Amino acid sequence: MEKEMPVDLSDDNDIDVENAPTVDEEIERLYADTLKGFKEGEIVKGHIVKIDQDSVVVDIGFKSEGRILKSEFPNHGRNLKIGDEITVSLERVENKDGQVVLSKEKADKVRVWDDIIKAYRNNEPMEGTVVARIKGGLTIDIGLKAFLPGSQIDLKPIRNLDSLIGQKFRMRIIKLDKKKGNIVLSRRILLDEERKVSRDNILSTLEEGKIIEGTVKNITEYGAFIDLGGIDGLLHITDMSWGRVSHPSEIFAVGDKAKVMILKFDRNNQKVSLGYKQITPDPWAKIEEKYAVGVKVRGKVVSITDYGAFIELENGIEGLIHVSELSWNKYLKHPSKIVAIGDTAEAVVLNIDKEKKKISLSMKQVESNPWITVEEKYAVGAIVEGKIRNLTDFGAFVELEEGIDGLIHISDFSWTQKIKHPSEILKKRDKIKAVVLSVDKENERLALGIKQLTPDPWEVVSEKYRIGMDVKGRIVKVTNFGAFAELENGIEGLIHISQLNSKKIKDPTEAVSVGDEINAKVIKVDIPNKRIALSIKAYNEGLDNFEGIDIPEIEGIE
Repeated sequence: MEKEMPVDLSDDNDIDVENAPTVDEEIERLYADTLKGFKEGEIVKGHIVKIDQDSVVVDIGFKSEGRILKSEFPNHGRNLKIGDEITVSLERVENKDGQVVLSKEKADKVRVWDDIIKAYRNNEPMEGTVVARIKGGLTIDIGLKAFLPGSQIDLKPIRNLDSLIGQKFRMRIIKLDKKKGNIVLSRRILLDEERKVSRDNILSTLEEGKIIEGTVKNITEYGAFIDLGGIDGLLHITDMSWGRVSHPSEIFAVGDKAKVMILKFDRNNQKVSLGYKQITPDPWAKIEEKYAVGVKVRGKVVSITDYGAFIELENGIEGLIHVSELSWNKYLKHPSKIVAIGDTAEAVVLNIDKEKKKISLSMKQVESNPWITVEEKYAVGAIVEGKIRNLTDFGAFVELEEGIDGLIHISDFSWTQKIKHPSEILKKRDKIKAVVLSVDKENERLALGIKQLTPDPWEVVSEKYRIGMDVKGRIVKVTNFGAFAELENGIEGLIHISQLNSKKIKDPTEAVSVGDEINAKVIKVDIPNKRIALSIKAYNEGLDNFEGIDIPEIEGIE
């Protein structure tokens, strides 16, 4: 039974004894006064008075203390200490155990919603962390889960959204529905605003000739677009390097930082032309000092055309070796026969055109002209050896060495054989011997002969074949005017149709055929024209005097 409090009756005028409250009534009144200041669902402040293994005890100034699980606190309440002030939600005034029910999580959510609503109304950005990739965009933690659509992540599409997980961004709330718990964010809006401010700042400072740093935004076949901080400029491929550039990707990649020069700026249309090579000196400025005419230079073959090869002497400096200057060989058809891309070549500077930025080079002049000493190496009458380089209707070209060719005219193939085309006895790449007939150093011509390797059989014909002499031969050819008989290798005689038979015949085939062995008399010897006339008729009739024999001249016989 509860003990009643003693009552002081010393002053009867101040106390109504009959109506004075009991102790229990006074306590109930005090509790009632305390409850008047708290409402369920209200956010209140309290102090931690005790920390247990799984929970903390919080005093909010109520008749009882409340207990909150540590799981409701960040880091599972590891950083909490007694006396800390925290904000909580009053869930229930009293549970079945007579204790007040508190929640840290709900208080945080209410506070976060208040902050989110305030930011939304004031159009203020909020910071959030990417926690997951979902269909159509990303889930962002801004204290509550919010949605960032893919189209609102950046100014340009992001291919790999997974790479953004864990990153923090500043975003603006563009849609809010507290009842449904929907929050939609946009990062792109802030980037657009920042870009506009940056663009305005850049535009106010841009001027031709100024050097500025930018970021490579995009690469095309003809150049690269550089983000200067809110405005894009075009860096054309021709302004990337003083040297040869086949594609912009040889120098830049998307995302690269690059210092560029403002070449042209159209403020009205906001178009900017940029230069990268212009930051460095033009190598052609002092070209004549570095590459004087006559100087030997070395470079890399960077391009080959039908008319020559381009040699890179240094970055931005290329020289052309015309096909005629690649070799002393006048018959070189294509530069690729001498050089290949990537080769290192040595050449002599022939000419410099600074205005047109052209340098003419020569590879062949690194070596001496072989025709200077041709008379010493290939004297007239000397026997030489070479390779058939080419055949033509009029003869064959023989390569004796690099740059030195000799011509064997078709008339110098054989003393006796009638050659219509060199291919009858020669073919390309054959190795042959020949005799030097003449040397023309000034015109770079050298004449050769094959038949001169052996004596001319006609030089002794007058001694061997005298008029009236009986000879034997073999028919090797029959024509409409007679037949040719071979007396020995390279020596043939003509038997006119009138001398084939004692009887008059209309067709030589009536008397002889190819392959027939015949006996005849020599009736005429013409050494200058290399002709011998024979007569089967004179042989058969035993004639010794041929003055009466009339042999007509036949045109076309060589």
